[in-house]
Amino acid sequence: MSSNVNGNKRVAIIGAGPSGMAQLRAFESAERRGIEIPELVCFEKQADWGGQWNYSWRTGLDEHGEPVHSSMYRNLWSNGPKEGLEFADYSFDEHFGRPISSYPPREVLWDYIAGRLEQSDVRKYVRFTTVVRLVTFDEATQLFTVTSEHLPTGETTTEEFDNVVVASGHFSFPFVPTVDGIESFTGFVTHAHDFRGAEALAGKDVLVVGSSYSAEDIGSQAYKMGASSVTAAYRTAPMGYEWPERFEERQGLERLEGNTAFFGDGTTKEVDALIFCTGYVHKYPFLPQQFALSGPNTLYPERLYRGVVWHDNPGLFYVGAQDQWFTFNMFDAQAWYVRDLILGTAAMPTAAERERSMTEWQTRYANTAAAAADQIRFQGDYVRDLIRATDYPEFDIDEVTEIFISWYMDKKTNIMGYRDYCYRSVMTGTIATKHHTPWIEELDDSLERYLSPGPSSREPATASRP
Repeated sequence: MSSNVNGNKRVAIIGAGPSGMAQLRAFESAERRGIEIPELVCFEKQADWGGQWNYSWRTGLDEHGEPVHSSMYRNLWSNGPKEGLEFADYSFDEHFGRPISSYPPREVLWDYIAGRLEQSDVRKYVRFTTVVRLVTFDEATQLFTVTSEHLPTGETTTEEFDNVVVASGHFSFPFVPTVDGIESFTGFVTHAHDFRGAEALAGKDVLVVGSSYSAEDIGSQAYKMGASSVTAAYRTAPMGYEWPERFEERQGLERLEGNTAFFGDGTTKEVDALIFCTGYVHKYPFLPQQFALSGPNTLYPERLYRGVVWHDNPGLFYVGAQDQWFTFNMFDAQAWYVRDLILGTAAMPTAAERERSMTEWQTRYANTAAAAADQIRFQGDYVRDLIRATDYPEFDIDEVTEIFISWYMDKKTNIMGYRDYCYRSVMTGTIATKHHTPWIEELDDSLERYLSPGPSSREPATASRP
């Protein structure tokens, strides 16, 4: 057993995806300013960092028999403008040396995320291919015990830590509903978590079950890759976009009889492939129940003070546990605040103060209208609250909020073409360039193809946004 007997504070970070990477960056930022930081150990189950953005062709179980973490698929492009997720301390212009489009593909975003940390030496803190098996807490010593396993060797290690930061994400354990008659379906069945590419859906009649981001994007990918038809079955309300011909929405999948789908509006449809886009559940198998976040995916999870401090044990933190409009720069804001609480440069409020704050935010959230613009503004105010409590570089939250609202309206008017629009960077003022090929026509998602001049000279950003 390794412990903190030398008196140095030890911090465990579980996960080296965007949230865990943000936490490492936060500590590294403090160290560069001459502040002594704790001993850091970051546990990452995969062989490289990047979390969801670390694409794997595997589904189900990985090569070590562990549940595959990533839900990333091969031909995913960002479904939100990069100007809304840009790091305040590392711009896209800095990384790529020139402007790029507002909606880059998966490989380009992964390159940007990883590139920020390549300028530091924080990789030394990460134990790759190492999964956390159990976290416990000793009331007497006020220390956490973390048991981990190095997957290639099976070696198990037990260590003590002063703090634990849970940064493992919450889009890895799929929710799959039961559908009457599904056992009679002879076509292809999967969940968005195990979806890896739409090329095999060419010529197929595809049914996606759901009405949120996964249904929207996987349905669009299937259409783009040549599906004969795409049907999206919604439970509560349709997505309501102006879908192209061969793409439709129908009310509620009620049952299947063979390959015939029966819907709540009384219609039927013969389908060849069924993809559940029904979301994910909070699941932390390494945490005992009293530490594990549960409940719905929400903008302000219960029992998390300022969205990061586990109220019932303020030595335990979560980063990236919210439903998300803001992403990478929100994870940064959270990580910087968590860092300051651990370092003691920010005071941990009393239990009563935390309760009061959580009640205020939960009440405001409950009173927030269901409209997307109101929810975006709510999360923008949340990010602003965290940034003001730290030394994270300030940026124009209101402008980012307006970018997200414009993006939301762009999808309403042009669901298959919104990725061709361009926005202005809040961090640098640079207007994105228009990608050389319209998204609906671009079938090569590689970094090399994306950064190449393309088949013709680059067009001006005629579809720009403010």
